[in-house]
Amino acid sequence: MEFVENKEVEKEQLKAIFRDMLKYSPSKIIGMLGNAIIVPVYTSLLSPDQYGLYSLSIALLSFLCIIFSDWVGLSGLRFFKHHQMMQDMPKYLTTLVTMLVSNIFLMFVLALTFRQNFYDFFHIPVKYFLAILVLIIPVAIRALLFQLLRAQLKSMSFTVSTIINQFLTILLSIFFVKFFHLGAIALLLGMGVSISLIDLLLIYQSNIISWFKLQKIEWNSVLPIYKYGIPIAATSLSAWIINQSNKFIMNSIHGFSQVGIVGVAYGLTLPLLMTIFSIITVAAIPRIINMYEEKIDVRPIISRFTGYFILIALPVITVISLYAPDYVNMLSSNDKFLDAFKLIPYFAFGTFFMAITDYTTLQYHLANKTYIDFIIKLTSGIVGVVLNILLIPEYGLAGVGIATLGANFLYFLLSIIIVLPGLRLICPFSVLNKMLISAVPFAGLYFVFCRVMHLPALFEMLLLMSIFYLCYWMLSRKTVN
Repeated sequence: MEFVENKEVEKEQLKAIFRDMLKYSPSKIIGMLGNAIIVPVYTSLLSPDQYGLYSLSIALLSFLCIIFSDWVGLSGLRFFKHHQMMQDMPKYLTTLVTMLVSNIFLMFVLALTFRQNFYDFFHIPVKYFLAILVLIIPVAIRALLFQLLRAQLKSMSFTVSTIINQFLTILLSIFFVKFFHLGAIALLLGMGVSISLIDLLLIYQSNIISWFKLQKIEWNSVLPIYKYGIPIAATSLSAWIINQSNKFIMNSIHGFSQVGIVGVAYGLTLPLLMTIFSIITVAAIPRIINMYEEKIDVRPIISRFTGYFILIALPVITVISLYAPDYVNMLSSNDKFLDAFKLIPYFAFGTFFMAITDYTTLQYHLANKTYIDFIIKLTSGIVGVVLNILLIPEYGLAGVGIATLGANFLYFLLSIIIVLPGLRLICPFSVLNKMLISAVPFAGLYFVFCRVMHLPALFEMLLLMSIFYLCYWMLSRKTVN
């Protein structure tokens, strides 16, 4: 594809992305706070065994969503602009809804037919398995409608519905646990009721009823969706293998209680950190796709936002890793889960490498060559599973951490090695150089805290990040002057 260099359009899009980031920020910041609340609240309500069962249930739910529903919504986002320009949205929406319904029906047929295989393979009780099958219906609808909101650039609607969903789920889950004493399944029930109510809100916000008119499907529009979406599903499944399969392997070796500890470490890293890190991508990617469709060179914008991500993420993850025991102690209300600190550095840096691949693999999505993303992530996932199987029996929790970090780093490494013509990411050297210089006073202050004076952990963590960003800001001002 020949790109057109249009500085004015690029400038306008940058402003638009920043405006969208501001609109999305409340949902992401409150979402992060919600994720931070979930772990102490749920660990205070459940025993390690019950929390481990809840973690396994969520992992199985995400497994089924990846295969049968999530990729339909992502395909809806990718081709929305194209079909909007073609003025055939009713047919397009009919296609998406038909595919989603067909996929969910197929899931029920396969799951119920091979239910015993699911019980044996995932080591999950029958009632939890059936609850997950029912829960996937509102979850799949929400996934599609959220992507349609993003495609329409309705950032405020996205923000409002996300915030309501977050806290309604927590409140309903607490209600069901406290008053019905259902254990871990109460959390799934709370999710189901909350998400069903949010689906009604999303239908109104996306205005899908006014567009949707049941029409005959044009099969020539189905093939691009499958061609784009199936590799995405396979890629997401590979990511699931990297970050979630360890729970099932750990359960088969050490039982639900150890899975509960892995679940706490996971809850305090990936969902919490990815929520705040995704402020950039949730705002930028729809507009980058639109620019690419208009044949504008998007590499400078991707590079710019990659630099922003590294600047935001790396200091936060470093501080969390350095203060892992204090971090877990602050966000876990049950002493039985404190061993989760052993996993925090591995999971935190694993999250960093997984998050940065949103930028390095965007090239495959723009060029509709998502099969490349699938191949490199599947390779990393297989390596992760092998490492888990080899390391968990010998090293326990540390084995889980090493395997997760190693697989995520391999995925990132392959994504910067395999580059498509014309889409090579421009490395943000300016940001990296200033960060490297700012790390010197950061390291010096940390040495003082370790050897000379000891302050409250939270105060030290905030002070370290403050000194880093202050140095970076001073270097930036000097560069501008």
